[in-house]
Order: sequence, then C-alpha cells, then structure tokens
Amino acid sequence: MKIPIYQIDAFTNEQFKGNPAAVCPLEEWIPDEIMQKIAAENNLSETAFFVQKGHEYELRWFTPAREVDLCGHATLATAFVVFTYLDPAAAQIQFHTKSGVLEVSRDGSLLSMVFPALEGEKCGAPKALIRGLGKVPKEVYKSRDYLAVFETEQDILGLSPDMEELKKLDSFGVIVTAKGSEADFVSRLFAPKDGIDEDPVTGSAHCTLVPYWKKVLKKNEFTALQLSERGGKLYCMDLGDKVKISGKAVPYLEGNICISYFGS
Repeated sequence: MKIPIYQIDAFTNEQFKGNPAAVCPLEEWIPDEIMQKIAAENNLSETAFFVQKGHEYELRWFTPAREVDLCGHATLATAFVVFTYLDPAAAQIQFHTKSGVLEVSRDGSLLSMVFPALEGEKCGAPKALIRGLGKVPKEVYKSRDYLAVFETEQDILGLSPDMEELKKLDSFGVIVTAKGSEADFVSRLFAPKDGIDEDPVTGSAHCTLVPYWKKVLKKNEFTALQLSERGGKLYCMDLGDKVKISGKAVPYLEGNICISYFGS
C-alpha cells in the first residue's frame, strides 16, 4: 500500500521555519495502529490524516506518542495541501474532527482557521510546574494545557525546562507567555509527555492565549510570535466562543509512504 505524504512548514513563509507537519490523504480510514506507527516513524510533532467525504473532510491528528483532539499547525498544513494540490478552486474547507467542525478559509495571503476558544481557569502553580520551568510565574491558568504567565519576553526566551518534571503534570502541555516587544504577545509550548519537548509553533495553544490576552490588553485582534528555535508568526482574533487563527504555509516535501505490513 502506498500512502501520499506531504510535509508542510506551517505558520511561516520560509522553508525550515515555522512548524513542520506531515499530511497524509487517505481514500479510506486505515487502522489506528498503522497511523500511530506512521506518526512515530515521521517523528514530527504532528502527522495529520484525512479522508474526503463529499465536499467535506474527516481529519485526525497523531503525535509520535498518541492521537490528539485538536492541532492548529497540522490543520493549517492540511488545508494548504487541499487548497494547493487537491481542490485549488475551493475558498473554504470544513474538517470534521474530535473537536467538532473546523473551518479553514483563504484570507488574502493567509489561511484562516476558526477553532473553539479554550479559556483557562486561574489556579495555583503545581510544584512540578515550578520545578519544571525553573521560575515562578506571576499567574497560572488551566485549560487543556497549563498557561504560565511571565513578566517579560526575556523571561520566556530564558526558560530551559526540566522535561522530566513537566511530564508529571496532568495536562497535554505547558504554555508560557508574556507581552511581546515586536508583537502583542509571545509564547512557547512544552509537551514532553506526548513526545514533544518543545513544539515549534502551536495553533491550538492560541485558543487559550487569545482569551487571556483579550482581557489583559483590552482588544480583539493580535499579532503573536512563538519563540521556539524555528519560530512562527500568527494573526489571531477573538470571536467570543471561538478564535480565528491565521498564518502562512510553505511546502517542503512530497512523496509516498510504502506500507509493507498491514496485518493484525
């Protein structure tokens, strides 16, 4: 069996920056075990698999360790594949996912996604969070991820987390954030429990970041930078119970995966 594969750098207009995601179009769903093995073999933070159903698509995402229920950069990458290679005339796509229906549309030079807002609830800082980050945040919130707020962009850049401590937390990942010097806010995300020590750019984290920064900055539209080594730029808008997340993407690789074993 041959499965097409594309590797797309998301939330960037330059190759070798942003967040790389693998995208695999399928004619029909294959066993979860095989998709998980492919994701582990790809060894990227996310591999997306999708099946076309009429004019819409079913979409799933896998880290090297497990399936997840929401992923921003791999959704952007999948939309780029559909718009560029499969349906260039389309203006909008609907993906049916474990987080509901996600819409992606062309927006000038950007691709724009509408995701559910995931506002965090304020909480105390777990000891493993403080030990893991090596610094006490000024505020902590909890949604899917922990959100740790710091005073300055330099605080974010200076973090060198202890991943073994962060693995002890009861969350997908840890978002760290502060006001930006060249953007409204900056962030990083660590998810070592799911095989991602540091995610280069995390669209889904902005489902929590945008509601927080809306309250702090008293505005609805934001430019955001994720300060990983590769870096990425996002354009965000608060829509109440949803968040609009926009960015660019560039192709890196096209090919085929050859599956020689398909047994139970």
